Amino acid sequence: MARRTVVKAAGGGALAGGLSVSAARASGTAARSDVLLVVEKSSHAVSFYDVASGRRLGTVQLPDHPHEMVVDSRWRFAYVGHYGVRMASTVGEGGAAVFVIDLDERALSRTIDIRPYNRVHGMGIDDRDRLYALSEEKAVLLGFDDPATDRAPTRAVPTHGVKTHLFSLTRDGERAYVTGLLSHTVSLVRPYDASVAPVLMTPGQLPESSCLSTDEKTLFVGARRSSALVAVDARTMKVRRSRKVGGDPLRVYTLDEHRLLVTDIVGNTLTVCAAADLRPLRTLRLDGIPAAVSFHPDEAVAYVSLLDRDRITVVDLDRLTAIGGFATRSEPDVSVLLPATRA
Repeated sequence: MARRTVVKAAGGGALAGGLSVSAARASGTAARSDVLLVVEKSSHAVSFYDVASGRRLGTVQLPDHPHEMVVDSRWRFAYVGHYGVRMASTVGEGGAAVFVIDLDERALSRTIDIRPYNRVHGMGIDDRDRLYALSEEKAVLLGFDDPATDRAPTRAVPTHGVKTHLFSLTRDGERAYVTGLLSHTVSLVRPYDASVAPVLMTPGQLPESSCLSTDEKTLFVGARRSSALVAVDARTMKVRRSRKVGGDPLRVYTLDEHRLLVTDIVGNTLTVCAAADLRPLRTLRLDGIPAAVSFHPDEAVAYVSLLDRDRITVVDLDRLTAIGGFATRSEPDVSVLLPATRA
């Protein structure tokens, strides 16, 4: 889960990152200094890449198989969950920690031990920089009120799902929507009031990724085994509409108030869908498995991790066209763009 999920449209289709070296030089110095932070889950690390040249600037080695990651609003720390196994289907106890990465020093600042809450997968951060981490094994959503200094979780709420994998979070952190891979559910939980029972619904089979609309009134869910994109009322948890999209819709992202972006890991495609009725608008076929996507915070540019190709593909979202890319280490997954303009 990246720091931003809503993409601002770029005026005139301007491209900010991932260009060829010659194009980047022509577009100015800002493009050359944008940096992509990438979780490389089978290299057991996070790495920093210059998006203009593709050059690896540094790597932070971590224990086996880190997965999800978020970055705070000041671009000061990244928080990485220790899943500890390669895939959701992998048997094992997994990890029970959150790694705190100092983005200025490009180093591991410290490790938050959160045992017994293991197989830490979904990660989120709200507009007050409060951190949330999801234990898949224990089906508990953990909270950290001041993750830059907390040495343990400051709160926890049960989700009542089974094999809870990912979640979407409102900007204020008051509501979280947690997917359960084996219960085939989405749970609405209140991170700051565990006395409120979770509200569960079933959007389809094997729901994994979700995202909230820009007004946070609709939750969009990818039901992988049902090959469906589902729109759910974020308050009542009732299905508003559902559309078969084919393939395996692994990840769903909000682009803006009108559009969604869906990854299909069977067809190896990115599809822009209409938020209003879920119909597909445009599709881009890729040359590898699109494990995750991150976005430039100011430009209509996406960075797509191709899990089986050890590569980032850079996509112009206005034209839905690949405009560049670069090699990574083993199995790139979640990434976050650290823009040249960050303080």
